[in-house]
This record gives sequence, structure tokens and C-alpha cells, in this order.
Amino acid sequence: MMETLTRSGLAEAIYAEVGLSRNESAALLEAVLERLASVLETGESVKISGFGTFLVRQKGQRIGRNPKTGVEVPILPRRVLTFRPSQVLKARINGKASAKGDKA
Repeated sequence: MMETLTRSGLAEAIYAEVGLSRNESAALLEAVLERLASVLETGESVKISGFGTFLVRQKGQRIGRNPKTGVEVPILPRRVLTFRPSQVLKARINGKASAKGDKA
């Protein structure tokens, strides 16, 4: 089974690699995540070069169907968050680049 990286795991990685204290590492991570969330909340995109782009898309109202009963129900307009990985990240997860980002 695949492991899942958690918020505490990210904070621990910052602590191990950057040399800040554990509390400072957690605070830095919280500040970054809060900034990302607040920008996305306004409807703006967040682009992290070499990683990917978080986009907020507006979806209009449409008619859906309850798969169990077949009854049609309206799906209300809403905003959805999507992530589009960069070409660099896609290449890394497919083993086509080294950990340093060099082309294989």
C-alpha cells in the first residue's frame, strides 16, 4: 500500500532539510498553506514552477441523475479546484528524470 505524505510529514521534512526548529518548520508550512488557500479562495490560480498549477473553475448548474433510482436532480453551480501538473513533474513521476530534475 502507498504511503500518504501528511502535513506533519511535510513539517518534519522542512525541519530535517532546512534546519529550522520543529516549531518554525511547522509555522512556515502553515504560512505557505494558508497563503495558497487564501489565494485560491479568491478564485485566482496558483502556479508553482516545475511542480504545477492549482486552478479554480466555475461549473454551471446541470441536471444529474441518482444512479440508484434514476431520478433526475439539479446539480447546483459551484467552484471546483483542479491541479494540473507541470511537464517536469509528469516526467519525474514516470521515471524520465532524475531527482535533480535532469533529463534522463
